[in-house]
Amino acid sequence: MDETKKMQEKLIQEFAKEYMEPLFYFCLKKTGDSEEAQDLTQDIALNILTALNGKTVPANFSAWVWKIARNRYSVWADRKHRRAESVTGADIADYEIEDKNADILESVIHSEQLALLREGLAFISGDYRDIVVAFYIEDRSVRDIAEKLSLSQDTVKQRLHRARKILKEGMNMAREFGRLSFKPENITFSNSGKFGMMNEPWVFLNRILCKNILLAAYRTPSTAEELAIEVGVALPYMEAELKDLTDATLLRKVGNKYEANIMIVSADAQEKMNAHLQGLVHELTEHITKFMSIYAWRDEYQPGWHGGYQSAEDMKWTLLLQAVDDVNKEIGARYRQEEGNNPQIGPWGYTIRPNGGEWDVVGMEECPCELPSYIGLHGCMHAQDGEMPNIPFGAYQIYYKGIAGKKSDIITYNEGYALQQVVNGEAEKVESALLVRLEEQGYLVKKEEKYEPTFLVLYPDVPPIMEEHRESLMNFYESYMKAVEVVDRHYQYCLKQILAEIPEFLKENKHQLNHIVSSFLSTIRGAVLEEAIRQGYLTYDEAKDNRMLGVYLYV
Repeated sequence: MDETKKMQEKLIQEFAKEYMEPLFYFCLKKTGDSEEAQDLTQDIALNILTALNGKTVPANFSAWVWKIARNRYSVWADRKHRRAESVTGADIADYEIEDKNADILESVIHSEQLALLREGLAFISGDYRDIVVAFYIEDRSVRDIAEKLSLSQDTVKQRLHRARKILKEGMNMAREFGRLSFKPENITFSNSGKFGMMNEPWVFLNRILCKNILLAAYRTPSTAEELAIEVGVALPYMEAELKDLTDATLLRKVGNKYEANIMIVSADAQEKMNAHLQGLVHELTEHITKFMSIYAWRDEYQPGWHGGYQSAEDMKWTLLLQAVDDVNKEIGARYRQEEGNNPQIGPWGYTIRPNGGEWDVVGMEECPCELPSYIGLHGCMHAQDGEMPNIPFGAYQIYYKGIAGKKSDIITYNEGYALQQVVNGEAEKVESALLVRLEEQGYLVKKEEKYEPTFLVLYPDVPPIMEEHRESLMNFYESYMKAVEVVDRHYQYCLKQILAEIPEFLKENKHQLNHIVSSFLSTIRGAVLEEAIRQGYLTYDEAKDNRMLGVYLYV
């Protein structure tokens, strides 16, 4: 009961503040006389306040107010009609002032359709909306508007006429918002390359509105108005988002329609590609683990190829994932040759973007199928001045058993440089606070007042391969090439699924096609790792500190 009373009091205050003046103009327009308008306004207000002081709490307050106003006007008009006929035989129409300037906008502003006007203005394009607001809301003259917008007065009049028509059509129909307006979808993105200065593309891809604009424009190239309705956002805001997304090259505009300039893979295609991967992962893992016996051979014939800071079991996690990546790179290189010389590709091998960015991105709809554990690969930030050499540090973000959540996603340049100094025996040159922080993060351990790394350190400068060992090496690489051929079959299958659903104009972009298929090859990491654990090649001990599994540095 208390809640009802509070709501009634709130509506009474709202009525007094927001409705009395519009009601008077409504009555003045109907009666043509200020005194009669005042009387009719008071009559309507009395009926509304009486109802609110009772037990009434209308669900749609605005519609309810104007319904009472129309009903009370009908009573007034009926009385006026009877009085007039009894005296002169005239009709009420003779007494109601004709509103020669009345149009759809004025009737909306002073009626219960005020909410519809707001909605109509929200979904009318900027060329018309600015003129409508200036003329009807700001009360500016056609001449002033023409001067302000650098248009002729005839153009302003024509757009006002067109705006009335658009508003009337929009408000005479029930506007049906798209599915994404009430049930937005969450797309996941994977990105490769170098971010722009404004953190492009993630400044957009982390926002659910931008995600759904891209998804809607990907499924159906659409105008700004169509996208506004589909996503359920007023057009002024939509136009600003579309400009930003187009400037960032995530969208492109063709005529008056926008289409996503990236590829978004459907859940159905993902499910098919995952099923195909599961069908060949056993064979693939066997080939890769046979190839990896080369590391046991190197222990005997090329000692010193690693720092010995990790156990052989822990090193295998990193080396297995690197072997998978080497196979994937072999396939990627094959198909990149077909791209030819592309001036839009930068030195990093990705598409050149605004604000100094060079990146490619692929979107994926939410997929109900059970995918392999995700395994990303992060490294060390670049030096801010751009002149310092890159740190060859890498960390596989292994989401198997939550390993990835136990260490930071990425390390700073100073942290990477400090790790490099420790490996080179120059820990004394590193600030003690930084060493302590790296120790807390698990990258270093202190033994007898000396810091050592806890990750895999790789030394590429090892003794050369002797001639008598070449036959053994060929056996290792035979397994490697068999793994390459298995992945090639998967590449071709994935390419077929993607070509079956992407827009025609994207099919011509061989670089994007290669990137999107290669991004799905990255799921092979998780599939092979899980299969290697099932086959007993890798062991996982939950009792250990597993943070440094998959972490490495080249020296």
